Amino acid sequence: MNTLRTKLALIATAAALLGTPAHAAWNKDFPVHTKITLDTTDKGLSLPAAQADIVVPVRLHSGNFDFAAAKPDGSDLRVIAADDKTPLPFEVERFDGVNELALLWVHVDQVLPGTDKNVIHVYAGNPAANAEGQARVFAAKHAAVLHFSEQDGPAVDDAGGLKSAAPVLRETNGLLAASARVDGTPIALPPDAKLRLAAGGTLTLAMWIKPEAATEPATLAALGPVKLLRRGDQLAAEIGAATLGGGSLPAGAWAHVGLVLAGGKATLFVNGRQAAQADAVMPEADAGLQVGAGYKGLVDEVQVLPAARDEGWFRLESAAQGADPGFVRSGKDTGAESEEGGSTGYMGILLKNLTSDAWVVIAILLAMFAIAMWVMVTKAIAVRSAARANDAFMGHFRAANPQARNESEFAQSPLFRLYRTGLLEVGKRQRDGRTMLSGASLDAIKAVLDADLVRENHSMNARMVLLTIAISGGPFLGLLGTVVGVMITFAAIAAAGDVNVNAIAPGIAAALLATVAGLGVAIPSLFGYNYLAARIKTLSADMQIFVDEFVTRAAESHGEA
Repeated sequence: MNTLRTKLALIATAAALLGTPAHAAWNKDFPVHTKITLDTTDKGLSLPAAQADIVVPVRLHSGNFDFAAAKPDGSDLRVIAADDKTPLPFEVERFDGVNELALLWVHVDQVLPGTDKNVIHVYAGNPAANAEGQARVFAAKHAAVLHFSEQDGPAVDDAGGLKSAAPVLRETNGLLAASARVDGTPIALPPDAKLRLAAGGTLTLAMWIKPEAATEPATLAALGPVKLLRRGDQLAAEIGAATLGGGSLPAGAWAHVGLVLAGGKATLFVNGRQAAQADAVMPEADAGLQVGAGYKGLVDEVQVLPAARDEGWFRLESAAQGADPGFVRSGKDTGAESEEGGSTGYMGILLKNLTSDAWVVIAILLAMFAIAMWVMVTKAIAVRSAARANDAFMGHFRAANPQARNESEFAQSPLFRLYRTGLLEVGKRQRDGRTMLSGASLDAIKAVLDADLVRENHSMNARMVLLTIAISGGPFLGLLGTVVGVMITFAAIAAAGDVNVNAIAPGIAAALLATVAGLGVAIPSLFGYNYLAARIKTLSADMQIFVDEFVTRAAESHGEA
């Protein structure tokens, strides 16, 4: 029996270990871990079928990757499959440790529909590591790929090494990184065996465009007689004598467009959706690739494949390269919480991305908050004590026996202090054991009491100005920190040339934290100030009433007939 129980316990332990995800467990020598999730559930991107042999972009930025812990050139990067064991081939298009931006192209064997288990792990942080696992991921399946990521000069084909005939003008702030700016003169790659069209063959042509105002004619891309066009604000294609068109391409907006030739059909795609289809057979041709003849605008990520890709592929390409936040989720993995974890994870991202000026502003605001809390607490205690002492004193005063008990009982009472002043003034006017107060004497006593009342008011309102400073100055200081933080973030993005939301969002969110801190100082201070001002106003009114009551009683007791 004991032996059976022991076996069952071992089986349960093994099952638990096998069921535990290999989260951040690939290699302890690489402590930096970023998890990329390609979500194909209803909350993410709907795929009609599984997609095989996919090359997806992975964006790294300060919000999802610790550049400070990685090597400056990114040579310690490693990309691992969803099982957290299998290395994936990847290519580094860009790694900028200074501006904390990077772009990797990762080859994924398969992306499954209807799941959030399509995961890519990126590791780094090993100072002893050398570049490993990097490969030309487009070379095997693509005929040509243009990223336009070179600093200057001609465009270089990432699949086969072909170069454009002339230098290309680049826009630093492009889609993924830099993009090509075309002014009507085409970007031309020379003829090559990989670009040769076979009669009746298959072809996939895809690219991103951001057109300016409509021009006629505008050839987006052409391989001999196969042309992808923009007519007005519509996508069109010519395959020899066959034509088709459909899909809107408005000016000033990025759009992913594509053409597929297969099985006697030509199909157009716009932003991952089928836009038009017609009968067409690919003609034979031995021509190079031309991009942007008669077209004006930006172009990025031109891909030519000698195979037919379906609508699912276009959906995935459009969402992944366009950084659809519903499809692509990423975050640092600290081991203590998931990248989608609660407020601790988000707050960590915000604090890490705070600029130095924001830290200075927040430090000042924290000091203001501490001072405001000290004022509110001490004033609240003082006001409460004064109110209680006043109530106790007035009970004895109205009983015509204000000194029947120890005076220390009324030490916190402003009314008692006024009463004591009044007694002193009345005593000064005693002659021959009698006290007779004329009208002038009563006026003098009231004047002295009014002066003491003003001093009591000053004492009760002391340091209240610190609350008004916190109320009015806190939000402005916070806004200053936010504005400067946003300026720094946009300056860094402009210098780096990456304008995707994942690169901008952490810096903007962190900058807004300064405004939140300013409001966090002002709002409690406002509530505390209003409460204390109302209580002090009540005490002041009580003192004014008491002065009148004391003078009246003194006149009744000692006034001249």
